Amino acid sequence: MKYKHLFFDLDRTIWDFERNSDENFAHIFEKYELSKKGIPSIEVFQEKYHIYNSMLWSLYKKGQVPKEVLKTKRFELTLLDFGINDYLMAVNIGNDYLENHTNKNYVFPDAFEVLDYLSKRYELHIITNGFDEVQFKKIVSGNLNQYFKNIITSEEAGVKKPDAKIFLTALEKANAKVEESLMIGDDIEVDIIGAGKVGMDQVLFNPAGTKHNEKITYEIKDLKELMDIL
Repeated sequence: MKYKHLFFDLDRTIWDFERNSDENFAHIFEKYELSKKGIPSIEVFQEKYHIYNSMLWSLYKKGQVPKEVLKTKRFELTLLDFGINDYLMAVNIGNDYLENHTNKNYVFPDAFEVLDYLSKRYELHIITNGFDEVQFKKIVSGNLNQYFKNIITSEEAGVKKPDAKIFLTALEKANAKVEESLMIGDDIEVDIIGAGKVGMDQVLFNPAGTKHNEKITYEIKDLKELMDIL
C-alpha cells in the first residue's frame, strides 16, 4: 500500500461550508430583523458580507488585522453599507455567527461512509485554515473527531495553506513521510499546489467540475471515488 497517511482539508471538502453558512445567515437575518432595518434580502446581505470578509481575511493573512477585529469588522462594514451604524449589533452578530456556525453539522454526501472505510485502512488527519476554536468545534459538531488522529490548523502552525510550513508541520506531527502521504482538498491553489510544493500527492475534490490546467495526482467529483482510488 503506497499511502499510509491521508490529510484532508475541512471546509468545502468534508464540512459543507455553504449549506451551513446559508442556514446561519438565515438565522441572523431573522433574529436581528434586518429586513426591517432596510436590508432587502439575505442574499444581498451575504453578497456584501463576502466582499468585506474576503478583504479582511486577506489582511489577516498578512498579519495586518487581528482575529478579534476581523470577527466584528466584517459585519460592522456590511451593516454600514446599508446605513446601519451600530457597532454593538455588529459585535453581537459576529459572536452569534461564529457560535451558530460551529454548531452546524452538514457534511458532504457519503462523507461518513467514506471516512469509515478509510479510517480502517489509513491514518487520517486534517489540515485546515482558520481559527482553532472554530475549526475544532465544527469537527466535534459534525461528529468527525472520531476519524482523525491529528488536526493541524493554520493558527497552530503560524502560517496558512498554501505555505509549505503548514504541510511540513502536519507531516512532522503525524510522523509521516511525504511519499506515504496524500492531501485531499477542494482548493487548487491552497490545497493542491500547496501540497505539491512539498512533494505530497494530491486529490482535488471538484464536485462542480471546474476547469483548470493544473497537473494533479487524482481528481474526483464525489467523495465515494476515494474508495476506488484507495
